[in-house]
Amino acid sequence: MPTVFVNNINLYYEEAGSGIPVLFVHEFAGDWRSWEPQVRFFSSRYRAITYSARGYLPSDVPDSPQSYSQDIQVRDVKGLLDALAIETAHICGLSMGSYTTLLFGMRHPQRARSLTIAGSGYGSGQNRQEFHKRVTEMAGKMMKEGMKSVSGSYSQGPARVQLQNKNPRAWEEFRRQFEEHSAMGSAYTLLGVQRQRPSVTDLGEEVKKISLPVLIMLGDEDEPGIEGSLFMKRNIPRAGLEIYPRSGHPLNLEEPERFNYSLLSFITAVDAGRWEPRDPRSLVG
Repeated sequence: MPTVFVNNINLYYEEAGSGIPVLFVHEFAGDWRSWEPQVRFFSSRYRAITYSARGYLPSDVPDSPQSYSQDIQVRDVKGLLDALAIETAHICGLSMGSYTTLLFGMRHPQRARSLTIAGSGYGSGQNRQEFHKRVTEMAGKMMKEGMKSVSGSYSQGPARVQLQNKNPRAWEEFRRQFEEHSAMGSAYTLLGVQRQRPSVTDLGEEVKKISLPVLIMLGDEDEPGIEGSLFMKRNIPRAGLEIYPRSGHPLNLEEPERFNYSLLSFITAVDAGRWEPRDPRSLVG
C-alpha cells in the first residue's frame, strides 16, 4: 500500500492521472475512498490525489489524544505535499477537510493554487455550544461501544438523509465505510480536531487576508453550515459561493456530476487567471 511518513506517522494515499495536482481532503465521516467519484473524473485531466487522515485506516491511528488537532491536520497536508514533491496544488476539502483546506490556505498560501471549501461552517456561530455537546457525547459512545453504536443515527442525520433518498446505494456504501473506521481514531478526531478548532466566524480579519481563489459549496438543507459559509463568502476577497438545491452535507456523493463540473469550471478559470477579486461596485452598504 502506498504510504508516506509524515509527522511521525504513516499516511495512506492513492493517486491517479498526471498534470496539475488536485488534492482531496476528506470529511470526518469519510476517508480516502470518499472521493472516488472525483478521482475517477479528474484523473483524466489532472494528478488526482486522495488520502486517509491520521486516525483513519489504513493510515496510522495514534493512541494518544495529543496526536490529534486541527494544527496537526494542516501540518499533515503540508507534509504529504512535501513527500510527493508537489510544489503547488488545488486543494479541495469537504466538511472537516474543508476546514483543514481553509487553514492550510491561510498558513501556506504559496503551496495552494486554489481552495475549494465544501460543506463547511459546522460548529460556527449560534450552534457552537450544541455542536460541542454533540461531539463530546458521540466520542464517548464510540469509545465505549464502537462505530456501529453511532452509525444508525449519524448516517441518517438531518444533512445525511438527502443522500439516502437520492442514492440508496451510495448511502449504504457511505454507512458501511463509516462503520469500518477506527473507533479510537474517530473519537480522538472528534475531541482533538472538531471540538477544539475555532469557529469560522471567529477568524475575522484573518480570512480577509486570503488572496487565493476560493470556491465555497453548500447544500441548502445543510443548515449548520449556512452561517459560516456566508461569512466566508462575505469576507474572502476572491470567494465564490454555490448553493445546491435540496441537498445536504456530502455534496460530492449526493451530486457527483454537478460537483465535478463545478470544481472543474472553478480550477479551469483559476488556471486561466480568470477568478478575480470581487468587484467593489458589487458591495452593498
